[in-house]
Amino acid sequence: MLVLLACHWTGALSNGEYDMARITVEDCLATVGNDNRFALIHLAVERIRQHREGEPFLVEGKNKEIVMTLREIAAGKVTFDNIFDLPKERKKKEEARLAEAAEQENCEAESA
Repeated sequence: MLVLLACHWTGALSNGEYDMARITVEDCLATVGNDNRFALIHLAVERIRQHREGEPFLVEGKNKEIVMTLREIAAGKVTFDNIFDLPKERKKKEEARLAEAAEQENCEAESA
């Protein structure tokens, strides 16, 4: 197995041992389908920028942002094809949700 790109301790388990969050370069490269580690790093950096601007994680977990980002990539939820569309999609969904809530309030106000 190649070098771990990111790992950290997630905390003590009940038996006193530690659980290590691990994600390997191979996990991410296998999903991305590109043996270019440099490109993988650029993908991860762009996604971390998005998280720092408020984008939610697409996978469940309680790890640091780099580990969570790599998990998103390994799970196939973040790719070179969709990296710039993810924030737009979230904003569209949020706007639709807000519009639906406003419409529902209007209907309730009219019926009262």
